[in-house]
Amino acid sequence: MTARDGPQDRYKAVWLIFFILGLGTLLPWNFFMTAREYFISRLGNQTSEAAFSPNYLQSMFDNFMTLCAMVPLLVFTCLNSFIHHRIPQQVRILGSLVAIGLLFLITAIMVKVAMEPLPFFIFTMISIVFINSFGAILQSSLFGLAGLLPASYTAPIMSGQGLAGTFAALAMIFSIAIGAQQAKTFIGYFTTACVAIVLAIFSYILLPRMDFFRYYSMKDKTEYRVYNAELETKRDLIKKDEPNGMEQNNSKIIPIHNPDEKPSVIAIFKKLWVMAASVCFVFTVTIGVFPSITAKVSTVLGEGNRWDSYFIPVSCFLLFNVFDWTGRSLTALFTWPGKDSCLLPVMVVLRVIFIPLFMLCNVQSRKYLPVVFSHDAWYIVFMIFFSISNGYLASLCMCFGPKKVLAHEAETAGAIMAFFLSLGLALGAAVSFLIRILI
Repeated sequence: MTARDGPQDRYKAVWLIFFILGLGTLLPWNFFMTAREYFISRLGNQTSEAAFSPNYLQSMFDNFMTLCAMVPLLVFTCLNSFIHHRIPQQVRILGSLVAIGLLFLITAIMVKVAMEPLPFFIFTMISIVFINSFGAILQSSLFGLAGLLPASYTAPIMSGQGLAGTFAALAMIFSIAIGAQQAKTFIGYFTTACVAIVLAIFSYILLPRMDFFRYYSMKDKTEYRVYNAELETKRDLIKKDEPNGMEQNNSKIIPIHNPDEKPSVIAIFKKLWVMAASVCFVFTVTIGVFPSITAKVSTVLGEGNRWDSYFIPVSCFLLFNVFDWTGRSLTALFTWPGKDSCLLPVMVVLRVIFIPLFMLCNVQSRKYLPVVFSHDAWYIVFMIFFSISNGYLASLCMCFGPKKVLAHEAETAGAIMAFFLSLGLALGAAVSFLIRILI
């Protein structure tokens, strides 16, 4: 049976569900990241002597936030690569969504709870660790699930993740515009993320009801059963035609794999290591400077003016997320270069140029490097190309990875690609500390 013989994705319902699930995967983390001013302001509300200086906690918040997010993301994505055959898909995805929703609800409630800077810092970092641990299982499981469908169905997850950042940045800008920068107003801000999680839960519950999804998710086992039935019929016919009871050579009848057998992770990795290494490098470069370096760039117009309040929310977070989303969405229109092209990894490696470019922008404070690109326009241009290349190249790699292996290996391939994506995030978080020291 060919893909054309199967049911169609009516009204793009399955595509839309994967888009919503992608949105739910990264929305909580993006709400944390874009609310950095809220967290930093609370770290400065010291009423008694603490073990760590509030200034230190504030200055290193971005780095620690990134590290506490990316390390558990890496660990649990790796764990999911090996246990996804043992724990049902529904438990991994629904359980993770519910846990993330509850953690974000607690974060919203904590807005009203007064705490000293150090305990608040520790609580925030622990929340980030747990949210990203469940997020890793969710993300890896989703990419594995999308690997069972046609290549174009990885794109809506990547696109939804891109929209998550855009939505969070717009929510933050809106709160600044209406003057709602007091801590108490962040209850509604964080609760918005909870609503998105609930929407993702209902979307996932609807997914198995879609004929298109059921066809592809069960296609491999169905083909196996149909093939075995045909194979038995052929053997019966051959036995009837055997002269003098002698068996004929049947070596050309090669059964396809048993869907209950677990594919070899190492064997699959050997087929897609170029795509895995590429997506890892893309995110190492991206997280190496965003947001730990890019969020510390100051406008050339100085402090105290209206643009100063919007500069980082707009030029850093909104621009990055809009053009990252644009890059991810472009893969739904075309996929150039191809999955076997040498040009793709070359383009990935060339992105390293963005690290020195952002280091030479107006990052404050700085000790060693001069400011070469002081004007805001330089920073904005770099951010546009940095973000669109991140979204496009990462999405290409994630789409191509599962398509370089056999159909029954696609889910495991998707989980491996998600692991290397997370490895890139973790490496980027570690590199960000070194880059900050060099500036």
